[in-house]
Amino acid sequence: MFKGVGTALITPFNENGIDLESYEKLIEFEIKNGAQALIVCGTTGEPATMTKTEKDSVISTAIEIINKRVPSIVGTGANSTATAIANSIEAEKMGADGLLVVTPYYNKCTQKGLVAHYKAIAESVDAPIFLYNVPGRTGVNVLPETVKELSCVKNIVAIKEASGNMAQVMEVARIIEGTGMSLYSGDDALTLPMLALGAKGVISVASNVIPSVMSDIVSLYFSGDVEKSRALHFKYLPLMTALFVETNPIPVKYAASKLGLCKNILRMPLTTIEKEHAAKLDAVMKELGL
Repeated sequence: MFKGVGTALITPFNENGIDLESYEKLIEFEIKNGAQALIVCGTTGEPATMTKTEKDSVISTAIEIINKRVPSIVGTGANSTATAIANSIEAEKMGADGLLVVTPYYNKCTQKGLVAHYKAIAESVDAPIFLYNVPGRTGVNVLPETVKELSCVKNIVAIKEASGNMAQVMEVARIIEGTGMSLYSGDDALTLPMLALGAKGVISVASNVIPSVMSDIVSLYFSGDVEKSRALHFKYLPLMTALFVETNPIPVKYAASKLGLCKNILRMPLTTIEKEHAAKLDAVMKELGL
């Protein structure tokens, strides 16, 4: 659906709720600096702490501002299949170009349950669906055999792989080869090795603050300049790591606030970054001239 960097957008808040003015500024910043897709209300966007009215406002605003300049991919996952279906239908009606559907969390379904869950969602919409595997958050791991089975579903077109298990990622890459399903890194720090395995790009947290850098890492790799891509990856690896010194999106929201992109406001139970972690991130950003 896209080749390159898709930014998993933060959602700017202010004292009164959603800061739509800053959200528009962030979206324009991303598009201007090379993001090839924008992910709305993914994990990084804090949808779990938004009301339905707020989520609808964020999604509709983003789709309107993006205006098809790059694909808009909306997070519609839930731990209830019925809710995920309703979210997906609504996002498609709003004009989403794709749907990012995280595995059901907390209820810890079986692999059979995952197949049934994703097939039911896929049958309810025409929009392209991205599987989203992040077992560290959900407690459920989409096994390679399950990915292969779901790759046969017409509108399940990609997987965002954030398991952090490179052996598993290699097996996923191997078994989906030739199926038409695309692989995307869900971890900035693993972007380069996953490109080597055939990934089409990364759904990135770091690109909230360094979209042009993340875009260059991927585009240089695809153009055949692997050495420059690797050098850039290594240069910014300390930042990619520092952005996960606490639970995402705590650090990236702090970093974005330092760049004037938003206020450093999160929704509880997330709290602002600890002083020692802020100091570490400050030092990394200073070293990189940010």
